Amino acid sequence: MPLARTHSIALVGVQGHPVEIEADIENGLVGLMLVGLPDTALREARDRIRAAIVNSREKWPNRRITVGLSPASLPKRGSSFDLGIAIAILAAAGDIPPARVSGLMFLGELGLDGRLRPVRGVLPAAAAAAAAGFGAVAVPTENAPEACLVPGLRVVAAPSLGVLLEWLRCQDPVPGSAGAVAVFEGGAAPGPPPGAGSGAGTGRDLADVVGQPTARRAAEICAAGGHNIFLVGPPGVGKTMLAECLPTILPSLDIEAALEVTAIHSIAGTLPSGCPLLTAPPFCAPHHTATRAAIVGGGTGALHPGAASLAHHGCLFLDEAPEFSADVLDALRQPLESGEIVLARCGLSARFPAKFMLVLAANPCPCASAATTRTACSCTPLVRRRYLARLSGPLLDRVDVKAEFLPVSRAELLSDRKLTEPSAIVAERVAAARERMAHRLRGSGWRLNAEIPGRELRRRYAPAHGALVPLERAMDLGEISARGVDRVIRLSWTVADLGGVARPTVAEISYALGLWLGVVTG
Repeated sequence: MPLARTHSIALVGVQGHPVEIEADIENGLVGLMLVGLPDTALREARDRIRAAIVNSREKWPNRRITVGLSPASLPKRGSSFDLGIAIAILAAAGDIPPARVSGLMFLGELGLDGRLRPVRGVLPAAAAAAAAGFGAVAVPTENAPEACLVPGLRVVAAPSLGVLLEWLRCQDPVPGSAGAVAVFEGGAAPGPPPGAGSGAGTGRDLADVVGQPTARRAAEICAAGGHNIFLVGPPGVGKTMLAECLPTILPSLDIEAALEVTAIHSIAGTLPSGCPLLTAPPFCAPHHTATRAAIVGGGTGALHPGAASLAHHGCLFLDEAPEFSADVLDALRQPLESGEIVLARCGLSARFPAKFMLVLAANPCPCASAATTRTACSCTPLVRRRYLARLSGPLLDRVDVKAEFLPVSRAELLSDRKLTEPSAIVAERVAAARERMAHRLRGSGWRLNAEIPGRELRRRYAPAHGALVPLERAMDLGEISARGVDRVIRLSWTVADLGGVARPTVAEISYALGLWLGVVTG
């Protein structure tokens, strides 16, 4: 009984799981049957695979073909299994020596003419293949730069099924040749060099935010320590501009973080063309009409990452934050604490990383008219409270910095223009502060002050003796919660790192408390 096996990868979240593809050909009613929890896209592969094999001038076995995907309990979704199924069928028919496909992982979608089309999630799939002990992976040519990011993995890039079959039969690689199989070694990605992330190229510079010196300082502190920030002020004072400048003062991602960010964007299908590796912190700014699934991830069928995960190691900017649905905003409370999003569905659970800086922006009231302008605000105090009350207390309790923007006069704009600094200079201070954090946190598993758990703050990273007096007074007055105390201490460590202070003192604690309460204005 003809039987052949190949392998592919099923993605659940950002985790890849090896899948064994078995093809069995026997006498019986002519047809192709897929078993092993395939979804609709995978069931449609039967027609794609048959057309691709025939149009590649290969003989289709006119017998009963059964293709099993194991483990059978793991849901299989997407079209990346096409190539593995086609190779398994041809190997079972005797057209390919079974020894040629052993140790080789197959990923790719087949066109009806036999072309190999790129698929999503190649980077995490290739990493899972290497972790499972596979030495090589066959992918479409367009996905080769992404797969080559995995060190120690041999990447076989082919433009079509027919070309790959010729290579499997003769094992004669032609590296870099057009229209032929190209073989690369992992760690040396072909094509363009690694590119920037989605936060790059905004054309913004922190020097453009004029008249708001305290807000610029608050943004610098948040960028250095990875803290969340809430921007409040009337239209036109620079809230959105300041948020868009944050990526310009953030350091580039290290290789580990870059691979995590690239894997998420690869799964979501948002990886820029010709950019195999994202090295700049991402910046995501969803519209206020976005649904909860669009923000935290999910969807029907396959589980896709949302904007919170796409902003991993970067910024998630929610402009006009009170206009977002309450359930969307409250869904961010858990990932702000844990740094990941767990999506649970019937028989399936997926984890997506979500360590991001949350940047909220809001007008002070629905009419958005400042009291100091010619068009005075006509909203009653009750209307103002109801408007900002759309942002729940538990959510704002997780925001480290509240910065208020005030309208500025022409004289203030002209005088502050001489004091503004370009993003490049501020980025140097942020990078220096992060180096101090890395030195202090080495071996702990945390990268930023915002990630330090509260128990470790009190045990290993306590401020200087007597520095907590302002916090104790605020707690006695009921102005701050226990969670807020931890966040103020983390914030004070960042202020100390930017100032070159070894340990937070009363000055750093007082300034951090003012930022947390929102009483420091610019």
